[in-house]
Amino acid sequence: MFWLIENTEQLKGFYNKGYKEAYIEIIPYSYTTHPVTTNVSLVYVHPLNAHKGYILSINHSESMPLNSEYIAELINTYDTLYVWGKKEFLHYFVHKNLIDISLNSPEYELETTKAHQILTQRNKNKLDINRIVPIVKHYEVCEKNYNNLKQYFNVRVNEFYNNRVPLVFNAIERNGIQVDRKLFKEHFNQDWGNKVYTQYNYRTTTTRPSNRFGGVNFAALNKENGCRKSFIPKNNKFIEIDISAYHPTLSGHLIDYKFDTIDIHESFAKMYKVDYKKSKELTFKQLYGGVFKQYRDLEFFQKIQKFIDTLWQDFENKGFIECPISKYKFEKNKLDNMNPQKLFNYLLQNLETSTNVCILWDVIKILKKTKTKLVLYTYDAFLFDYDETEESVLNQIKNVFKKHKLNIKISDGSNYDF
Repeated sequence: MFWLIENTEQLKGFYNKGYKEAYIEIIPYSYTTHPVTTNVSLVYVHPLNAHKGYILSINHSESMPLNSEYIAELINTYDTLYVWGKKEFLHYFVHKNLIDISLNSPEYELETTKAHQILTQRNKNKLDINRIVPIVKHYEVCEKNYNNLKQYFNVRVNEFYNNRVPLVFNAIERNGIQVDRKLFKEHFNQDWGNKVYTQYNYRTTTTRPSNRFGGVNFAALNKENGCRKSFIPKNNKFIEIDISAYHPTLSGHLIDYKFDTIDIHESFAKMYKVDYKKSKELTFKQLYGGVFKQYRDLEFFQKIQKFIDTLWQDFENKGFIECPISKYKFEKNKLDNMNPQKLFNYLLQNLETSTNVCILWDVIKILKKTKTKLVLYTYDAFLFDYDETEESVLNQIKNVFKKHKLNIKISDGSNYDF
């Protein structure tokens, strides 16, 4: 059977082979367009017990088109599919058992060819560039990716990062954020229409996700230059839920420490015998940079220091530490220039992310059939495009944070510049 499948007879022949496990790769119209706003050109499938892969054509200038619904049906006949980037794959197709091999190969860069590079360079504004890149070149790239990545097919992946993390970030990306098109173009020099889309990357050293697409860093929008006014609600208003003193709170959970006031920074101000603003500064400096000599006798920092020392001892003796909730492992042979404080910071950022994923999981379930949507997540802040008729929904969301023993503050406004 030839590797290009472009008619229903060939597709039926491929289906009848009865393959149950495969590596699969999506070739969209363009890799530079957001997955929510583009379409699928080709699908590459390499069954694990086949000697070659196959290209299934949906829309390409060199081939006959197949109905994408037929391909979706074929995909669902597989028991297991291996993908490099589950979150990205889910923008195109759904499958019950996707194994994200990027979790064990986060630094891998997908292959390309000179043909891809030259055609992309010559057609910078073409939104369906992959439809004119020769199919044989796409096939060449996919075969290389398969051969480079097949070593990871039998390597166990972290269940939390495979089964929960991609789903929550895929869901947020799908929602997009409404914008004032004119203001957005003024501030970001981009015109993507009335809605823009975020793109989360959790394949980072600390596992804390970045959020950047098309040159816009959604995780670090300037609070001073007015650019946040570009983002506007589709419903009545924006509501942002901020978690108060998030890292000190998580640190307290780790060491089972109970603060004597709801406002944690107020508790620290009493401990240090300084004002509120200074207490915040002192706490963050010590959590991220090490406990100051004059505060080592405070119970909180005694417990923190003991926790850090034990953590480092485990890291040195076992060669790894396992994080709470996610069970993610920071492995000694994969990290450079580590020290006790840095390791603690990595664990804290993973705990923040995994706690947030649990929150997002519950919140997204609440919002499944509502007009209110979660449109942006940034570490300790959750931005909702809120419909005022859904007050009970907001109360349910507040209860999710309460369940995780987190104190929150709420802001709202007619744009994101609160």
